[in-house]
Amino acid sequence: MTIRTRLTATFTALFLLAGMVLLGVTYLLVSAKVPTGAQIFKKEILGPDGAGGFSPESVPRTDVVRIKAAQEDVLGSILTQGAIGLVVVGAVAAALGWLIAGRLLQPLQRMTETARRIADAPAAGRGLHERIGLPGPRDEVKELADTFDLMLARLDASFDGQRRFIADASHELRTPLTLNRALLEVALRRADAPPEVRQLGETLLEINDRHERLVEGLLMLARSDAEMADRAYLDLADLAEHVAKELDHEGVEVVAELLEAPMMGDATLIERLVRNLLENAVRHNVPEGGWVRIGTAAGPDGAAVLTIANSGPPISPYEIPALFTPFHRGNRSRLHSPGAGLGLPIVRSIATAHSAVLRTDAPPSGGLTHTLTFPPVPEELRTPGEEDGVLVQAGVPTR
Repeated sequence: MTIRTRLTATFTALFLLAGMVLLGVTYLLVSAKVPTGAQIFKKEILGPDGAGGFSPESVPRTDVVRIKAAQEDVLGSILTQGAIGLVVVGAVAAALGWLIAGRLLQPLQRMTETARRIADAPAAGRGLHERIGLPGPRDEVKELADTFDLMLARLDASFDGQRRFIADASHELRTPLTLNRALLEVALRRADAPPEVRQLGETLLEINDRHERLVEGLLMLARSDAEMADRAYLDLADLAEHVAKELDHEGVEVVAELLEAPMMGDATLIERLVRNLLENAVRHNVPEGGWVRIGTAAGPDGAAVLTIANSGPPISPYEIPALFTPFHRGNRSRLHSPGAGLGLPIVRSIATAHSAVLRTDAPPSGGLTHTLTFPPVPEELRTPGEEDGVLVQAGVPTR
């Protein structure tokens, strides 16, 4: 039972118990004050001044029985009518207790609703700008609400500071990395550069390129973690087609099945999401005969669905959550990957920012299957009369 129900039940039980005790005491007091038949006849025979004689045997038996029955009727009426009144008043007390308990618990319900909205936010750092702002006297509930608001303010400042630090640090690192690349490329283009210098320059360029991807990944991660204010109407199939055309397949067969999938979101972030998933699927594949399947469709409820599957080495299901951890590298093939270890974390962050459901499965045959389900487009934003997109069976998708 809820606290409101328990409080109401407690109030009602205590009220009924007090009423029963009061009714019992009243019955005992009334029964003690009601005169017996002998006392009545004695008073009638002797009179007010007490003259004359009286004997209980002189009282007719029928009159004693009649008076006793009348007394029992009076006491029984007290119990019966008192019990009925107690039940009626108890019902009223229960209703009033329910209303009063709801009134007293309303601040707690407000706190619960605020905490639930924050917990249901797309990411841990979103929704922390909300505050309870509970009005009223400074009692225990008010102090609890103010403490909760203070905790939210500090958490919000902490998350914002973390995102700003990542973004600022990444921006500061871009300039020296770009300068290093320019200096290395100039040194490699010199005609009199010895082979050792060329080899060293190429190695440093690879390291610099890796650092640049890491910085870009951190910037994208910081941006995707930030709350999105504007969302545009877009077709998931168009973005997937554009990314698949520009992707370096590296000898992997890409099979596309693209149907129109309208959604609301940030086109740049969604394009980066699709690109990261496709690059990850191509990079972590089998050496020969590898394939990648990408599909988009609209679900029965209008939700846009993106599916990307690939062949690859078998992955244990318990390793899947760790793949979405920043800088995580699982098996040996991922250890020597040229990626920065931020591809899938960025995917998860972008999906969370769009309130999408991301499901990743590891088939026994190997590889991964990613399925993203985006929320449906609101009815007022849908375009009537649109036809479904074309179906591309194999190769690079074209429209």
